[in-house]
Amino acid sequence: MNIESVSSYVVHGKCFVVVQTEEGVEGVGECSPMHSETTARFVADVLGPRIIGKNALETDKLWHVMMLDTYKLGVQGIQPEAVAGVDIALWDIRGKVTGQPLCMMLGGCYRERIPMYASIGGGATMTPREMATKVEKAVHLGYKGVKIRMDWGVARQDRGPDKDLRMAEECKQVCGTAVPLSFDANNGYSVPTAIRQGRKFEALGLQHFEEPVAQFDYEGLAKVADALDLPVSAGEHEYTRWQFRDLILNARVDIVQPDVVKCAGITETMKIAALADVFNRLFLPHQTQPSIGTAVNLHICAALHWCDLPQEYTGQSPELDELFEEPLLFYDGFVSVPLRPGHGLVLKKSALDGAVRFSTAAN
Repeated sequence: MNIESVSSYVVHGKCFVVVQTEEGVEGVGECSPMHSETTARFVADVLGPRIIGKNALETDKLWHVMMLDTYKLGVQGIQPEAVAGVDIALWDIRGKVTGQPLCMMLGGCYRERIPMYASIGGGATMTPREMATKVEKAVHLGYKGVKIRMDWGVARQDRGPDKDLRMAEECKQVCGTAVPLSFDANNGYSVPTAIRQGRKFEALGLQHFEEPVAQFDYEGLAKVADALDLPVSAGEHEYTRWQFRDLILNARVDIVQPDVVKCAGITETMKIAALADVFNRLFLPHQTQPSIGTAVNLHICAALHWCDLPQEYTGQSPELDELFEEPLLFYDGFVSVPLRPGHGLVLKKSALDGAVRFSTAAN
């Protein structure tokens, strides 16, 4: 089952990867959409030549070839994000060859549908009422939780904590006690501000406090986590099991949040999940890509016995749904795991060709 070609496509701002075998079996993956065209070139120009002619079923072996041969081009950002797209495509091939859904290859299916929480960004530029209106819509649609994201970033530290608190208070009134509410500062607070805010969030009864301080400040993150009873989470900016080891041991977070389209794909995400299990941390993946990224995340969560919390979802995207024969469907707060071979999403070539903004290939 040797690899014949590796292609990458930028469509609607997303970066998709297609790996084709000599036998005509096709696997599809997705990379993080940050700088999509650059990532697409990395896939075709750097990773493709390293794996063409090799056995597509040797997922772990090929993962190490891709990661170790290009180590000095990473190990954060484009390198693991590009590896993620190829790795996902290889697992998709493996599922199609064996006739098995991804979750079955990962160990079994503990749950066939996954509860979802609405992930709503843009809080930095919204009024509390504007965010509360979006939360009301999510609650009406049946989401099993809500997370409001501030999108502050480290360059805008402590810009609006008072407004953020009013926003959390207003959104909590909408959610009540039935729908859990979480808060994502997107690395926008200093340590003292994060601790003060966290204590107020505890009084409100929030579910978790995500990325309160700068992503590179593990000492500061540990101070926040130690000071609060409210669970503190992070992981969107970590890319390998070794970084997650340090996040657990040094930053002492309560919840780990790998993103499968960032952290080098399924092969590495499952190792991060095992690490979280060993250290008895909650596993709540980050995932804002509503098509392949979410489908793969559903399979991973279905295959882990303790991963039963609502998962992140930004909602269906009609323009992306058009690319697939049977897109994911959100209904009454759940998305069903696509139990077809591989990750379950099959590209419509005609739709892909009509929507491509940029493409490149290695063969």
